[in-house]
Amino acid sequence: MQKRLLGKSDLRVAPLAFGGNVFGWTIDEKASFELLDKFLEAGFSLVDTADVYSRWAEGNQGGESETIIGRWMKLRGNRDKVVVATKVGGDMGSGKRDTSKKYILKAVEDSLQRLQTDVIDLYQTHWDVTDTPVEETLEAYAQLVKEGKVRWIGASNMSAERLKVSLDASDREGYPRYQTFQPLYNLYDREGFEKGAQALCVQQHIGVISYFSLASGFLTGKYRSEKDLSKSARGEGNKKYLTERGFRILAALDEVSAQYHTTPASVAIAWLLTRPAVAAPIASATSPGQLDALLKAASLSLGEKAIDILEEASKY
Repeated sequence: MQKRLLGKSDLRVAPLAFGGNVFGWTIDEKASFELLDKFLEAGFSLVDTADVYSRWAEGNQGGESETIIGRWMKLRGNRDKVVVATKVGGDMGSGKRDTSKKYILKAVEDSLQRLQTDVIDLYQTHWDVTDTPVEETLEAYAQLVKEGKVRWIGASNMSAERLKVSLDASDREGYPRYQTFQPLYNLYDREGFEKGAQALCVQQHIGVISYFSLASGFLTGKYRSEKDLSKSARGEGNKKYLTERGFRILAALDEVSAQYHTTPASVAIAWLLTRPAVAAPIASATSPGQLDALLKAASLSLGEKAIDILEEASKY
Protein backbone atom coordinates (compact mmCIF):
# COMPACT_ATOMS: atom_id res chain seq x y z
CA MET A 1 0.00 0.00 0.00
CA GLN A 2 1.68 3.14 -1.24
CA LYS A 3 1.39 6.29 0.87
CA ARG A 4 0.60 9.61 -0.77
CA LEU A 5 1.66 13.16 0.00
CA LEU A 6 -1.09 15.67 0.71
CA GLY A 7 -0.26 18.43 -1.74
CA LYS A 8 3.21 19.87 -1.12
CA SER A 9 2.98 19.32 2.63
CA ASP A 10 5.03 16.81 4.61
CA LEU A 11 1.90 14.82 5.45
CA ARG A 12 2.34 11.38 3.89
CA VAL A 13 -0.71 9.17 4.44
CA ALA A 14 -2.16 5.84 3.42
CA PRO A 15 -4.74 6.54 0.68
CA LEU A 16 -7.91 6.62 2.76
CA ALA A 17 -9.28 9.01 5.38
CA PHE A 18 -11.71 7.94 8.09
CA GLY A 19 -14.69 10.28 8.04
CA GLY A 20 -15.42 11.35 11.61
CA ASN A 21 -18.92 12.67 10.94
CA VAL A 22 -20.37 9.43 12.37
CA PHE A 23 -18.69 9.74 15.77
CA GLY A 24 -21.24 10.77 18.36
CA TRP A 25 -24.03 10.47 15.80
CA THR A 26 -24.64 7.04 14.30
CA ILE A 27 -22.05 5.33 16.52
CA ASP A 28 -21.22 5.93 20.18
CA GLU A 29 -17.81 6.46 21.76
CA LYS A 30 -17.11 2.76 22.40
CA ALA A 31 -17.82 1.77 18.79
CA SER A 32 -15.86 4.79 17.54
CA PHE A 33 -12.80 3.73 19.55
CA GLU A 34 -13.00 0.18 18.17
CA LEU A 35 -13.13 1.34 14.56
CA LEU A 36 -10.37 3.91 15.04
CA ASP A 37 -8.18 1.20 16.61
CA LYS A 38 -8.77 -1.07 13.62
CA PHE A 39 -8.08 1.77 11.18
CA LEU A 40 -4.76 2.64 12.81
CA GLU A 41 -3.67 -1.00 13.21
CA ALA A 42 -4.20 -1.52 9.47
CA GLY A 43 -1.60 1.15 8.70
CA PHE A 44 -3.86 4.14 8.10
CA SER A 45 -3.55 7.49 9.86
CA LEU A 46 -5.69 10.29 8.39
CA VAL A 47 -8.81 11.04 10.44
CA ASP A 48 -11.03 13.83 9.10
CA THR A 49 -13.53 15.65 11.27
CA ALA A 50 -14.95 19.16 11.83
CA ASP A 51 -15.92 21.30 14.79
CA VAL A 52 -19.56 21.21 13.67
CA TYR A 53 -19.78 17.35 13.74
CA SER A 54 -22.37 16.29 14.75
CA ARG A 55 -24.43 19.29 15.74
CA TRP A 56 -27.41 18.13 13.63
CA ALA A 57 -28.11 15.11 15.84
CA GLU A 58 -30.71 15.46 18.59
CA GLY A 59 -29.14 16.53 21.88
CA ASN A 60 -25.81 17.50 20.27
CA GLN A 61 -24.28 20.95 20.15
CA GLY A 62 -21.27 20.34 17.89
CA GLY A 63 -17.79 19.18 18.83
CA GLU A 64 -18.88 15.62 19.64
CA SER A 65 -16.67 14.05 16.97
CA GLU A 66 -13.56 16.04 17.92
CA THR A 67 -14.16 15.17 21.59
CA ILE A 68 -14.32 11.44 20.85
CA ILE A 69 -11.16 11.56 18.73
CA GLY A 70 -9.39 13.54 21.44
CA ARG A 71 -10.34 11.06 24.16
CA TRP A 72 -9.25 8.14 21.97
CA MET A 73 -5.82 9.66 21.26
CA LYS A 74 -5.34 10.54 24.92
CA LEU A 75 -6.36 7.09 26.14
CA ARG A 76 -4.27 5.24 23.55
CA GLY A 77 -1.28 7.60 23.70
CA ASN A 78 -1.11 7.52 19.90
CA ARG A 79 -1.21 11.20 18.90
CA ASP A 80 2.09 10.86 17.01
CA LYS A 81 0.59 8.12 14.80
CA VAL A 82 -2.55 10.07 13.82
CA VAL A 83 -2.86 12.77 11.16
CA VAL A 84 -5.63 14.97 12.54
CA ALA A 85 -7.66 16.96 10.02
CA THR A 86 -10.48 19.17 11.21
CA LYS A 87 -12.46 22.06 9.79
CA VAL A 88 -13.67 25.51 10.80
CA GLY A 89 -16.34 27.88 9.55
CA GLY A 90 -19.53 25.83 9.87
CA ASP A 91 -22.51 27.16 11.81
CA MET A 92 -21.88 26.26 15.46
CA GLY A 93 -25.09 27.87 16.67
CA SER A 94 -24.73 31.49 15.62
CA GLY A 95 -27.02 30.98 12.64
CA LYS A 96 -24.27 31.66 10.11
CA ARG A 97 -21.02 30.35 8.71
CA ASP A 98 -17.94 32.34 9.64
CA THR A 99 -14.40 32.47 8.24
CA SER A 100 -13.38 35.81 9.77
CA LYS A 101 -10.00 36.07 11.46
CA LYS A 102 -11.55 36.78 14.84
CA TYR A 103 -13.78 33.72 14.62
CA ILE A 104 -11.06 31.34 13.42
CA LEU A 105 -8.67 32.36 16.20
CA LYS A 106 -11.34 31.52 18.79
CA ALA A 107 -12.64 28.37 17.09
CA VAL A 108 -9.20 26.80 16.85
CA GLU A 109 -8.76 27.00 20.63
CA ASP A 110 -12.04 25.11 21.09
CA SER A 111 -10.97 22.43 18.60
CA LEU A 112 -7.54 22.04 20.20
CA GLN A 113 -9.16 21.60 23.60
CA ARG A 114 -11.64 19.00 22.37
CA LEU A 115 -8.93 17.13 20.46
CA GLN A 116 -6.63 17.31 23.51
CA THR A 117 -3.68 18.27 21.34
CA ASP A 118 -1.33 21.21 20.91
CA VAL A 119 -1.40 21.21 17.13
CA ILE A 120 -3.79 20.38 14.28
CA ASP A 121 -2.06 18.70 11.34
CA LEU A 122 -4.53 19.90 8.69
CA TYR A 123 -6.92 22.78 9.42
CA GLN A 124 -9.50 23.32 6.70
CA THR A 125 -11.89 26.08 5.69
CA HIS A 126 -15.15 24.12 5.87
CA TRP A 127 -17.32 26.52 3.89
CA ASP A 128 -16.30 29.52 1.85
CA VAL A 129 -17.97 32.72 3.08
CA THR A 130 -17.66 34.95 0.05
CA ASP A 131 -18.33 38.14 2.06
CA THR A 132 -15.03 37.57 3.86
CA PRO A 133 -11.89 38.50 1.90
CA VAL A 134 -9.68 35.45 1.36
CA GLU A 135 -6.78 37.49 2.73
CA GLU A 136 -8.47 37.81 6.12
CA THR A 137 -8.99 34.06 6.42
CA LEU A 138 -5.44 33.30 5.30
CA GLU A 139 -4.04 35.89 7.71
CA ALA A 140 -5.66 33.99 10.57
CA TYR A 141 -4.05 30.76 9.37
CA ALA A 142 -0.68 32.50 9.04
CA GLN A 143 -0.88 33.48 12.70
CA LEU A 144 -1.86 29.95 13.77
CA VAL A 145 0.98 28.36 11.78
CA LYS A 146 3.44 30.86 13.26
CA GLU A 147 2.15 30.04 16.77
CA GLY A 148 2.58 26.31 16.11
CA LYS A 149 -1.11 25.51 16.53
CA VAL A 150 -1.67 24.47 12.90
CA ARG A 151 0.77 22.71 10.57
CA TRP A 152 -0.95 22.85 7.18
CA ILE A 153 -4.21 24.21 5.77
CA GLY A 154 -6.83 22.99 3.34
CA ALA A 155 -10.10 24.13 1.79
CA SER A 156 -13.50 22.53 1.32
CA ASN A 157 -16.71 23.52 -0.49
CA MET A 158 -15.02 26.36 -2.36
CA SER A 159 -15.46 27.36 -5.98
CA ALA A 160 -12.52 26.96 -8.34
CA GLU A 161 -12.48 30.73 -8.76
CA ARG A 162 -12.19 31.45 -5.02
CA LEU A 163 -9.64 28.68 -4.58
CA LYS A 164 -7.50 30.29 -7.31
CA VAL A 165 -7.88 33.74 -5.70
CA SER A 166 -6.81 32.22 -2.35
CA LEU A 167 -3.73 30.54 -3.86
CA ASP A 168 -2.76 33.77 -5.60
CA ALA A 169 -3.12 35.71 -2.33
CA SER A 170 -0.93 33.18 -0.52
CA ASP A 171 1.78 33.48 -3.17
CA ARG A 172 1.57 37.26 -3.22
CA GLU A 173 1.40 37.91 0.53
CA GLY A 174 3.41 34.97 1.84
CA TYR A 175 0.44 33.37 3.60
CA PRO A 176 0.21 29.60 4.10
CA ARG A 177 -1.10 27.85 1.01
CA TYR A 178 -4.04 25.46 0.80
CA GLN A 179 -2.42 22.04 0.35
CA THR A 180 -5.65 20.04 0.14
CA PHE A 181 -9.08 20.48 -1.33
CA GLN A 182 -12.15 18.62 -0.11
CA PRO A 183 -14.97 18.43 -2.69
CA LEU A 184 -18.10 16.34 -2.95
CA TYR A 185 -16.84 13.69 -5.36
CA ASN A 186 -17.74 10.10 -6.08
CA LEU A 187 -18.72 7.82 -8.94
CA TYR A 188 -22.20 9.40 -9.07
CA ASP A 189 -21.37 13.01 -8.15
CA ARG A 190 -18.66 13.64 -10.72
CA GLU A 191 -19.64 16.67 -12.76
CA GLY A 192 -19.25 19.42 -10.15
CA PHE A 193 -15.63 18.68 -9.32
CA GLU A 194 -14.51 17.49 -12.74
CA LYS A 195 -15.84 20.62 -14.45
CA GLY A 196 -14.83 22.81 -11.51
CA ALA A 197 -11.66 22.65 -9.41
CA GLN A 198 -10.13 19.41 -10.72
CA ALA A 199 -7.87 21.05 -13.32
CA LEU A 200 -6.67 23.65 -10.81
CA CYS A 201 -5.90 20.97 -8.21
CA VAL A 202 -3.84 19.01 -10.74
CA GLN A 203 -2.02 22.12 -11.95
CA GLN A 204 -1.27 23.43 -8.45
CA HIS A 205 -0.41 20.01 -6.93
CA ILE A 206 -3.23 20.17 -4.39
CA GLY A 207 -4.15 16.88 -2.75
CA VAL A 208 -7.84 16.03 -3.10
CA ILE A 209 -9.56 14.34 -0.16
CA SER A 210 -13.06 13.78 -1.49
CA TYR A 211 -16.05 13.62 0.85
CA PHE A 212 -19.20 11.52 0.44
CA SER A 213 -16.89 9.17 -1.47
CA LEU A 214 -19.58 6.46 -1.29
CA ALA A 215 -22.45 8.89 -1.96
CA SER A 216 -23.79 8.59 1.60
CA GLY A 217 -23.72 4.80 1.30
CA PHE A 218 -25.50 4.52 -2.07
CA LEU A 219 -22.39 3.14 -3.79
CA THR A 220 -22.20 0.25 -1.33
CA GLY A 221 -25.31 -1.16 -3.02
CA LYS A 222 -27.28 -0.92 0.21
CA TYR A 223 -30.02 1.27 -1.27
CA ARG A 224 -31.59 -0.15 -4.41
CA SER A 225 -35.20 0.95 -3.95
CA GLU A 226 -37.20 3.40 -1.87
CA LYS A 227 -38.03 0.70 0.67
CA ASP A 228 -34.29 0.42 1.42
CA LEU A 229 -34.08 4.07 2.51
CA SER A 230 -35.22 3.23 6.04
CA LYS A 231 -32.15 1.02 6.59
CA SER A 232 -30.15 3.78 8.28
CA ALA A 233 -30.24 7.34 9.60
CA ARG A 234 -28.65 8.50 6.35
CA GLY A 235 -30.94 6.50 4.09
CA GLU A 236 -33.41 9.20 3.11
CA GLY A 237 -30.58 11.23 1.57
CA ASN A 238 -30.10 8.50 -1.03
CA LYS A 239 -33.46 9.02 -2.70
CA LYS A 240 -31.88 11.39 -5.21
CA TYR A 241 -29.58 8.61 -6.41
CA LEU A 242 -32.42 6.23 -7.33
CA THR A 243 -32.32 7.20 -11.00
CA GLU A 244 -31.64 5.37 -14.26
CA ARG A 245 -28.02 6.53 -14.09
CA GLY A 246 -27.77 5.48 -10.45
CA PHE A 247 -28.94 1.96 -11.26
CA ARG A 248 -26.46 1.79 -14.17
CA ILE A 249 -23.66 2.67 -11.78
CA LEU A 250 -24.77 0.02 -9.27
CA ALA A 251 -24.86 -2.59 -12.04
CA ALA A 252 -21.33 -1.64 -13.09
CA LEU A 253 -20.12 -1.83 -9.48
CA ASP A 254 -21.74 -5.26 -9.13
CA GLU A 255 -20.01 -6.44 -12.32
CA VAL A 256 -16.56 -5.16 -11.39
CA SER A 257 -16.75 -6.25 -7.75
CA ALA A 258 -17.67 -9.78 -8.88
CA GLN A 259 -14.64 -9.83 -11.19
CA TYR A 260 -12.33 -8.76 -8.38
CA HIS A 261 -14.05 -10.85 -5.67
CA THR A 262 -14.63 -7.79 -3.54
CA THR A 263 -17.44 -5.36 -2.62
CA PRO A 264 -19.01 -2.45 -4.52
CA ALA A 265 -17.74 -0.11 -1.76
CA SER A 266 -14.14 -1.23 -2.32
CA VAL A 267 -14.48 -0.73 -6.07
CA ALA A 268 -16.03 2.73 -5.69
CA ILE A 269 -13.14 3.88 -3.49
CA ALA A 270 -10.55 2.20 -5.72
CA TRP A 271 -11.99 4.09 -8.72
CA LEU A 272 -11.53 7.39 -6.88
CA LEU A 273 -7.89 6.49 -6.28
CA THR A 274 -7.36 6.34 -10.07
CA ARG A 275 -8.62 9.91 -10.51
CA PRO A 276 -6.35 12.90 -11.10
CA ALA A 277 -5.15 14.65 -7.90
CA VAL A 278 -7.11 12.37 -5.54
CA ALA A 279 -4.88 11.52 -2.58
CA ALA A 280 -7.13 10.02 0.08
CA PRO A 281 -10.90 9.66 -0.31
CA ILE A 282 -12.85 10.18 2.91
CA ALA A 283 -15.32 7.48 3.88
CA SER A 284 -17.16 6.60 7.07
CA ALA A 285 -17.89 3.21 8.58
CA THR A 286 -20.15 2.21 11.43
CA SER A 287 -19.16 -1.46 11.71
CA PRO A 288 -15.97 -3.55 11.40
CA GLY A 289 -17.33 -5.16 8.23
CA GLN A 290 -17.90 -1.80 6.55
CA LEU A 291 -14.43 -0.66 7.55
CA ASP A 292 -12.85 -3.84 6.11
CA ALA A 293 -14.35 -3.03 2.71
CA LEU A 294 -12.85 0.47 2.83
CA LEU A 295 -9.42 -0.70 3.93
CA LYS A 296 -9.25 -3.27 1.14
CA ALA A 297 -9.93 -0.54 -1.42
CA ALA A 298 -6.61 1.12 -0.68
CA SER A 299 -4.70 -1.85 -2.13
CA LEU A 300 -7.16 -2.73 -4.90
CA SER A 301 -5.69 -1.96 -8.31
CA LEU A 302 -8.35 -1.71 -11.01
CA GLY A 303 -7.45 -2.65 -14.56
CA GLU A 304 -8.19 -0.51 -17.60
CA LYS A 305 -11.23 -2.58 -18.58
CA ALA A 306 -12.80 -2.25 -15.12
CA ILE A 307 -12.22 1.50 -15.13
CA ASP A 308 -13.82 1.76 -18.58
CA ILE A 309 -16.93 -0.07 -17.34
CA LEU A 310 -17.27 2.34 -14.40
CA GLU A 311 -16.56 5.40 -16.55
CA GLU A 312 -19.17 4.41 -19.13
CA ALA A 313 -21.86 3.74 -16.51
CA SER A 314 -21.21 6.98 -14.64
CA LYS A 315 -20.78 9.36 -17.57
CA TYR A 316 -22.82 12.56 -17.41
